Amino acid sequence: MPSSVANESQFRFQSSRSRASCPSRSPSDSPDSPGAVPVTPNCDVVDQALAELQLQSQEIRQQDPMASTSSGRSTGRSGWKIKASALSLNTHNRIRNIVESLKIKPNPEKPMIPLSIGDPTTFGNLKAADETMKAVLHSLESGKYNGYAHTQGHEVARKAVSKYSAHQRPDEEIDPNDVVLCSGCSSALEYCILALADRGQNILVPRPGFCLYHTLAEGLDIEVRYYDLLPEQQWRADLVQLESLIDENTAALLINNPSNPCGSVFDEKHLRQLIAICERHYLPIIADEIYEHFVFPGSKHLAVSSLTTEVPVFSCGGLTKRFLVPGWRMGWIIVHDRKQRLGDAVKGLKNMCGRILGSNTIIQGALPDILTKTPQSYFDGVVDVLHSNATLAYKMLKQVRGLNPVMPNGAMYMMIGVSIERFPAFKDDTHFVQELVNEQSVFCLPGSCFEYPGYVRIVLTVPGAMIEEACARIAEFCERHFKKDTRAFIEHRLLDEDLAF
Repeated sequence: MPSSVANESQFRFQSSRSRASCPSRSPSDSPDSPGAVPVTPNCDVVDQALAELQLQSQEIRQQDPMASTSSGRSTGRSGWKIKASALSLNTHNRIRNIVESLKIKPNPEKPMIPLSIGDPTTFGNLKAADETMKAVLHSLESGKYNGYAHTQGHEVARKAVSKYSAHQRPDEEIDPNDVVLCSGCSSALEYCILALADRGQNILVPRPGFCLYHTLAEGLDIEVRYYDLLPEQQWRADLVQLESLIDENTAALLINNPSNPCGSVFDEKHLRQLIAICERHYLPIIADEIYEHFVFPGSKHLAVSSLTTEVPVFSCGGLTKRFLVPGWRMGWIIVHDRKQRLGDAVKGLKNMCGRILGSNTIIQGALPDILTKTPQSYFDGVVDVLHSNATLAYKMLKQVRGLNPVMPNGAMYMMIGVSIERFPAFKDDTHFVQELVNEQSVFCLPGSCFEYPGYVRIVLTVPGAMIEEACARIAEFCERHFKKDTRAFIEHRLLDEDLAF
């Protein structure tokens, strides 16, 4: 028998024995008597009183079984009436909801090519670096990281992140106390939103944009207001429309750069324009920069925090994409608040870490080696694959009637405009995607998943031969269902005939 159980049993036995052997109390022992001292109550009297109370309780329960609990308080319940929380019922993943509504039956004669999955490890052609894997093995074998860490993360891990992310400040100095480790970048985003916004307030997020922002906010009655990105301007924000959304209840501006799903990379001028809006309206920025190192030749990523000391920024990043380990769930937040304007929001952010008592400690222990020993050549190779696939897909799909791909400058996605009016067999982008799967076994995500109908999104992480095959199938599908503008065709023919005379 375990010692703790044995001790507990012994205690119960001794307590029972002491009650049984409790001496009776005589009338002369009354505390009201002169010179009396406190004595143990008469055990027979106590036991009799307890028995009477138990009997009364049983009689009450027999008369009304739901009238009371063991504590004697009324429950007011007459049966099983379990309700879901408002938070759980108001939490929706838009991608999951749309995808699960599709009536999909892939063509059995063609192997499935899922260009919908945002996990870069899905196809096996992109793998974590050896140095990354060895760092985790070393952390595990050390035996130092099996217990809880500080809720913000082990100091050695936070120091590693502060050095790795030094480029996010002009002076390239980040205090490890400004780093918060999280369970993936999605957790980082949630902490930032909840630290800055209350029920009834609103946050500004991009459209098209990652649907998780809406998922994280809506369940808490935090309103999401969408500012538009303009495809004809390489997905820059519509600044006038964005500024019109701001009111006294606006808690933050969320910037996703490089973008999912657009693959856009904002230049310095545009970032400064966004910063200026935040300065005018005293808005902090939540910067989703998980793709900050996925930038194609000819473009350059600048951390928004490196361009301002006036506007406070919560910058969210992590290992997920660049190191190709999304399942390891290691993300972080870096607090940039050089004018100390966030106030209690920083305390609130750090309080959020206590909800799950910190992130994976084995990965925390590996962070110093992962961030310093993974060679640049490895990262260059991954970006080369993404850029090559983007170039190939753009060239092939640009020639397809009814499609208008927008060449990305980074991240790992491409948005493709669909002139749905030229495909009368389909009522919208979701229907287009459904039938593309059914006929060609190519699965894209409809733009509706990103609050942007009329487009589809493809991922660029697949092997080169697979992206080529997928684009060929998309072209075949579009050519089969494309319908010419009959009226324009007739007008053109009439014009030609008039010229002939």
